[in-house]
Amino acid sequence: QVQLVESGGGLVQAGGSLRLSCAASGLPFSNYAMGWFRQAPGKEREFVARITWTGDTTYYADSVKGRFTISRDNAKNTVYLQMNSLKPEDTAVYYCAADKDKSPRVRTSIRSYEYWGQGTPVTVSS
Repeated sequence: QVQLVESGGGLVQAGGSLRLSCAASGLPFSNYAMGWFRQAPGKEREFVARITWTGDTTYYADSVKGRFTISRDNAKNTVYLQMNSLKPEDTAVYYCAADKDKSPRVRTSIRSYEYWGQGTPVTVSS
């Protein structure tokens, strides 16, 4: 049974930082590209960041570029999202997701991802 478990969310002031983690089990983690998405209240789930299965290529939404960093540790079956310079508009539930596609294509659609975590909430106060 595949499980993706996010952690690290919480309440932070604007300008602060958080590091999200997503621990994977039940799948060959190193063979999957990983992504982070977020969903704010009343809005659709949106793409945040993606890292290839090798970890050598990353891609970010324009709204987080330069502030967020995605990384992975295949030995620990874990993907991370370091979030700096947080803004109130970053408030959302953050989800990690796994995509078995090994191509270098940038895949930002939620339909491209096979497995999803339950999400971790992030609240940024002004």
